[in-house]
Amino acid sequence: MRKLLAILIVTLPLLSVAQESIVQEGEFGVGIGAAHYFGDLNTRAHVNRPKFTGGIFFRKNFGNYIGLRVAANYARLGYSDIYNKHNEFMSRRNLSFNSNVWELAVQGDFNFYRFMPGEPDFSFTPYVTFGAGIFNYDPFTFLNDEKYFLRPLGTEGQGSAAYPERKPYSSMAVCVPLGVGVKYSLNSRMNVGFEIVHRFTNTDYLDDVSTTYVEPAVFPPNPDGSPSTAYLLSDRSYETGTPIGAKGVQRGNSKQKDQFATALLYLSFNLQSYKCPTVRP
Repeated sequence: MRKLLAILIVTLPLLSVAQESIVQEGEFGVGIGAAHYFGDLNTRAHVNRPKFTGGIFFRKNFGNYIGLRVAANYARLGYSDIYNKHNEFMSRRNLSFNSNVWELAVQGDFNFYRFMPGEPDFSFTPYVTFGAGIFNYDPFTFLNDEKYFLRPLGTEGQGSAAYPERKPYSSMAVCVPLGVGVKYSLNSRMNVGFEIVHRFTNTDYLDDVSTTYVEPAVFPPNPDGSPSTAYLLSDRSYETGTPIGAKGVQRGNSKQKDQFATALLYLSFNLQSYKCPTVRP
């Protein structure tokens, strides 16, 4: 009996030291929400035409405060001058666009509080996020119920011999995501979160609008003499009255790049590993 007690006295502390500890390595998440565009067709940052967004991400955690994530997102963006009721020029301009945006970004996440899923006292934190990304976009619009991609048409004279300085814009661009969010651990395995992320971009052609109108001669008519699609979509003010487009007349503001933002509700799953401390005699 004395031998058994002696064994228990020696063994129990060692067993407690050898307990496996759970380490949160990272998270895999998926989310959906709303996206909005800001640019030459929405100069006052109205948030009145949200569209669908969704994405997936993997976040690698470096302790309880810092994480690095790789995210792939989709956003549908679009706007129309018909929503600019208090700006006569923009209402008359009558331009519109939609675009499917595919983004790949790397972001650093910084928690305000210590975050430890499964621990009641450390299950919630607000955070900030920022990083860099690239995205693909290709604006399009509709004319007589027909869908037309705007970039190949050169609606501001891009690619025309009359405007050699106006090169066709790329369908790829760079963005800088900056945002805030909150997350809460439901248990040691799952978290829920909500974040709003704004993207500053290096393109002014997210909406196919940037500089000035060009003269109609830039858009030769069709072989049958009818106006070309490029001409009809470069200046759509004829649908609201007397055309306002003429060489040199402002069509957009090239001094400000286009932007977009997303509001996302997500669910993430913790990736865990187990460590067993070395037992020292």
